[in-house]
Amino acid sequence: MPPGTGFGAWRLRGLGDPDDLGDRPVDRETVRRAWGLARPFRRRLAGYVAIIVTASALGALPPLLIRTILDEAIPQGRMGLLWAIAGTMVAVAVGVAGLSLVERWLSSSIGERFILRLRVLLYEHVQRMPLAFFTRTQTGALITRLNNDVIGAQRALTGTLGGVIDNVISVGVTLVAMLLLDWQITLLALVLLPLFVVPARIVGRRLQEMSRESMALNADMNSVMTERFNVSGALLVKLFGRGTREVEVFSDKAGRVADIGVRQALHGRMLFASLGLVGSLATALVYLLGGRQVISGSLETGTVVALALYVTQLYGPLAQLSNARVDLMTALVSFERVFEVLDLPPAITEPDDATSLPDPRGDVALHDVSFRYPAAQGSSLASLEGMQPTHGLDASDWILSDVDVTAPRGTMTALVGPSGAGKTTLAMLLPRIHDVTEGSVTIDGVDVRDLSFDDLSHAVGVVTQDPHLFHDSIANNLRYAAPDATDAQLEAACRAARIHDVIARLPDGYDTIVGERGHRLSGGEKQRVAIARVILKDPAVVVLDEATAHLDSESERHVQAALADVLDDRTSFVIAHRLSTIVDADQILVLDDHRIVERGTHAELVAKQGIYAELARTQLAAA
Repeated sequence: MPPGTGFGAWRLRGLGDPDDLGDRPVDRETVRRAWGLARPFRRRLAGYVAIIVTASALGALPPLLIRTILDEAIPQGRMGLLWAIAGTMVAVAVGVAGLSLVERWLSSSIGERFILRLRVLLYEHVQRMPLAFFTRTQTGALITRLNNDVIGAQRALTGTLGGVIDNVISVGVTLVAMLLLDWQITLLALVLLPLFVVPARIVGRRLQEMSRESMALNADMNSVMTERFNVSGALLVKLFGRGTREVEVFSDKAGRVADIGVRQALHGRMLFASLGLVGSLATALVYLLGGRQVISGSLETGTVVALALYVTQLYGPLAQLSNARVDLMTALVSFERVFEVLDLPPAITEPDDATSLPDPRGDVALHDVSFRYPAAQGSSLASLEGMQPTHGLDASDWILSDVDVTAPRGTMTALVGPSGAGKTTLAMLLPRIHDVTEGSVTIDGVDVRDLSFDDLSHAVGVVTQDPHLFHDSIANNLRYAAPDATDAQLEAACRAARIHDVIARLPDGYDTIVGERGHRLSGGEKQRVAIARVILKDPAVVVLDEATAHLDSESERHVQAALADVLDDRTSFVIAHRLSTIVDADQILVLDDHRIVERGTHAELVAKQGIYAELARTQLAAA
C-alpha cells in the first residue's frame, strides 16, 4: 500500500477527531491486514473463542442452581438433591477456574507471539529505511511505536476481540435464561439500561480521546529521555549548564503524563461507579417486582433470586458492548500507528535478481552522477518527527551535479573542498547509503544498485569521522564486521591498526566494555578500533571520511600508520581537510558548488594556481 492511503492516513489528512472514533466507518483494509498478521495464530484463536463460549455458558448455571435449592431442595427437604446441587456448583466453579487458566494461557501465548511478530516486522522494516529517515525521526517516538503501540495492537486481538465475544455470549445466555424465568420482570429490568448506556458511551469516548493523548505525551517524554540520556546529550547539557532547565522541561512533560493518568483513572472510576449504581437500582427493581409476585403467590422465591443474580451479570457486558465500536476503533489506532511505519517504503531496495560479486577487485567509476535528497514525505513521517513539517516537503536542491570519476584498483582518490560541497555525499554513494538521482556508480563494472546488500557490504568498508561503537566489549564490536573471526584474527587486525598494545594493557583486555558510543576510549583509540574492524571486513574499496580530522598529532601518527597498511592494494576514497594527509593521492578531486571543479595530483593542482593551490598555500605554509 502506498504511503498516505488506508487507515494510516486518517490522522495525517485530518479526516477525523478522537471524539468521532465511534462514528467513523471501520476501515476494512486495516482490519484485513490486522487479521492477516494473526494468520499463524488462528487455530489458537479458535480455541480461545471456544473456551470463552464454554466459560460463559458455565457461568450462567449458578443462578439456576440456586433457584433449584431455594424452590425445591430446601422447601421439600430433599438432602440428596441439595448435595447434588452443591456438588454441581463446586464442579462448575472448578470448571470455570480451569477454563480461565486455559483462556489466560491461550491469550498470553497468542498475544506475546503476536507482539513478537509485529515487533520483528517493524524492526526489520525500520532497518531498511534510508539514513534520511533516521536523521528526521525522534528515536523516542520510534521506540514508542515498537513498544506501546505494538502492545496496543495485541490488545485489539486478544483483549477487544475476546471481550466482545465474551460479552456477546454472556448477554445472550443471560437474557435467554432471564426471559425463560420471567419475561415481564426481564423487560422491566432492561428499562434502566439507557440510564447507564448513554453516560457510558460519553465517558467511554472521553477515555479513548485521553488514551490517544496519553500515547502522544508518553512518546514525547520518551524522546526527551532518549536524547538527554545518551552520552552526547548528557555532555551537551553539562557543558551549557542546563541541568536545572532540563529537569524543569522533563518535569513539565512527565507532569502532563501524570495529569492525564489521573483523569483517565477518574473517568474509569466514574464509569465503574455508574455501573454499580445502575446495577444496584436494577437489582432493587427485580426484588421489588419479584417480591410482590412472590407475596401474591405467582412466583417462587428462588426465581426472584436467580433473576437478581442474572441482572448483576447483565449490565456489565451490556455496557461494554455499548462502547464496543469505540473500543474497536481505539484498538485500531495502534494498528494505524504501526501500519503508518510499515507503509513507508524503503528508498533503497535490494533487486530480486541481484548480480553476484563474490571476489571484488575494486575498480570504481561514477558516470554522470547527480544527486538530490528526496522529498520528506518519501522518507519520513510527521508523527515521528514530533511536529507537522511546514517546509522540506519537496526534494532538495542538487547536492551533486554531473560528476564523473574513475578510480582503478589500488588507487587513492582524495576529495577536498569547502563544507557542504558534497564530499561525504559522493563517498556515501559507494555503499548505497544514498542512491544516485541520475547517472550510475559501478564497482568492477556492475552498478551498485544491481548488487545484493551482502555483496556490496563485503566490497565497501567505511571509517567515519566519528566511528560508532556499541555498548559492548571490544571483541564483540570488532566481530560486528566478521562474526566468525577467531581471537587470533582479532589480534592480527588490531596489531595492523596499531591498537593491540593499548587493548592488552586494559584490565579486561578484549573483553573490556567500551561504554555507549565507545566513550570509554579516546578519540584516537576509537578510530583505530574502527580501522581494525574494517581490516577484519577486508573490503576491496575503503572510504575514509575525515578519519583524522579531530585527532591530536600523536593519535594522528598512529592512525596514519594504521591506514597505510589498510589502504595497501585497496581502492580508497579519502575525504580530508588536512591536505598533508593526501599529498600522495593518485588523484585529488576538488568539489565546489556541488560539482568537480579541479582534478589531478597534488603537484598538478598546485601548478594550476586554482582553489586547491590556495588551500595548499594556506595549510602547508602554516604547517
